[in-house]
Amino acid sequence: MENNIIEYKGYHSKIRYDVEDKVLHGKIEGIDDLISFESKNVDEIEKEFHEAVDEYLEFCKEVGKIPEKEYKGIFNVRVKPEIHKKLSKKASEEGITLNALVERAFNQFLMTN
Repeated sequence: MENNIIEYKGYHSKIRYDVEDKVLHGKIEGIDDLISFESKNVDEIEKEFHEAVDEYLEFCKEVGKIPEKEYKGIFNVRVKPEIHKKLSKKASEEGITLNALVERAFNQFLMTN
């Protein structure tokens, strides 16, 4: 398991190292806005991340924009047409939506791993 993921106020970032520029850097994950930060100092990178999040939230407040939240719960999954057909049929047989069936399958997967 990697231990280079940091969290602050519900936002996450993976810290990476750029060998060429000799700098640590990251960006807020899971949102469309591009919020990035960097530091040459290991002891300062988390502080830079906190400042980036705080500045993003303050900017949104100033311009009247609702800050994006990580992971809206919506994403596209591409599967073979025959799998799509079988899933749709199974959902229909159970009287639930395709989304509900897929969410149940994800939950079962996560519980077993």
